[in-house]
Amino acid sequence: MSIVPSSTQVLVIGGGPAGSTAATLLVREGFDVTLLEREVFPRYHIGESLLPAALEIFDLLGVREKVEAHGFQHKPGAYIDWNSEGWNVKFERLNENQTYSFQVRRDEFDQLLLEHAKSQGVKVFEGTEIKSVSFEGDRPRSATWSQTVGGDRHTGEVSFDFLIDASGRAGVMATQYLKNRHFPSTFQNIATWGYWKNAERLPDGFDGAIATVTVPDGWMWAIPLSDQTMSVGVVMHKSTYKQKRNASLQDLYAGAIADSPVVKKMLAQAELVSEVKVEQDYSYTADSFSGPGYFLLGDAACFLDPLLSTGVHLAIYSALLAAASLTSLQRGEIKEEQAIGFFEKSLSQAYLRFMMLIGAFYDKNCLSENYLSMGQKLTRLSSDQVLAFMHLACGTEDMADAQNPIPNSIFEEIPQQLRERLNILHNQQVSDDIKDKSSDLLKTNAEFFEAVDGFLLRTTPGAGDDLYVVTQPRLGLAQAKVPALQNV
Repeated sequence: MSIVPSSTQVLVIGGGPAGSTAATLLVREGFDVTLLEREVFPRYHIGESLLPAALEIFDLLGVREKVEAHGFQHKPGAYIDWNSEGWNVKFERLNENQTYSFQVRRDEFDQLLLEHAKSQGVKVFEGTEIKSVSFEGDRPRSATWSQTVGGDRHTGEVSFDFLIDASGRAGVMATQYLKNRHFPSTFQNIATWGYWKNAERLPDGFDGAIATVTVPDGWMWAIPLSDQTMSVGVVMHKSTYKQKRNASLQDLYAGAIADSPVVKKMLAQAELVSEVKVEQDYSYTADSFSGPGYFLLGDAACFLDPLLSTGVHLAIYSALLAAASLTSLQRGEIKEEQAIGFFEKSLSQAYLRFMMLIGAFYDKNCLSENYLSMGQKLTRLSSDQVLAFMHLACGTEDMADAQNPIPNSIFEEIPQQLRERLNILHNQQVSDDIKDKSSDLLKTNAEFFEAVDGFLLRTTPGAGDDLYVVTQPRLGLAQAKVPALQNV
């Protein structure tokens, strides 16, 4: 049995996409990195649809050839049938290096990334749980761990210079120490899903695309996978789910499928080959994502919603931001407050921008022209409305932001628009069944808006504003050149 070291330069908690990406990027820059993962891989995880922006990060990791060779289902785009409006989003309209993505079995994909991290020199310990974190002031300095091998329990402590919390939904730092996680009532959805064999795929060479369609009580996804199964899920608000609580989980799931002509047709000759799974209370955010000596990545920091498949994207994107920040900090190129400021602002803006777009989709009165118009306002990559929406929804706008100083002008309209959007959703979702609890919901939203206000403050000029990610000749942050002041 390998022994967890007593000290390491960077401790990473969690071996999912966020943790393995950050660990690999850091070890490739010469850091001593130890990663502790509670589970033993492979392990099941939902969230199978990747965005095209992942390809650029795969290249930085040196893992793209392995991902390509594994045989995951290629994803050429998405079919969206939303409120009786249907259209295809074809990734081929993006730049030539990001014309597709992948639909993945997460047990296989996550293990591939973790094994790649090992091959690059990351010290990985699976089946090892963090029991506690010790601090010097506000700075985490060590962690105690526990693992069971062959029936024997082993414990120990590891000290570190920097902590990367990629512990997923468990959120070690946010839930146990910072106590700064908030749940917006407007996104309190419940997802149920299962896996089908022999499902019909989308036609016209679009067979690997994800289908996203509305039903009377919510919306559904249909994701084709390389093993000829299809992941099919339905998402509805918790209040709607409670109104239907007399029905069984299986009946709710079957009813949603029957309500969608698109999905019903896809599954007409298919067989359900799994149990029907359910998950709730998965939309949340910490009100800050970093601090002295630590960064929260991926689901440990925030999760929005299955719509637009942003989970893995925000995980690996936040890992890139953290790794670039740490490398420049360690090389003495920037101060810690600059690294924290850059990370906070960059991840906050990505999160808020997706929140606004998803909020528009959930607004029953919004049409495609609203999504496209919003996409154009929140991007800088294209004057073409459709292409601007695609850059935003595909994560490529985030990658452009990371590699350029972020113009605050893009976000000037966010505060009022975001409040209006979330309040509209809240009012649409309050039903007779939950009116008695409306004061509690308003309190929940008020707490969430406090977190959002913190994000919005980080979009104003401050530490890290003039920084951006560079990948050549080394990963790190560069500082935008400010024109010299003229004598007057």
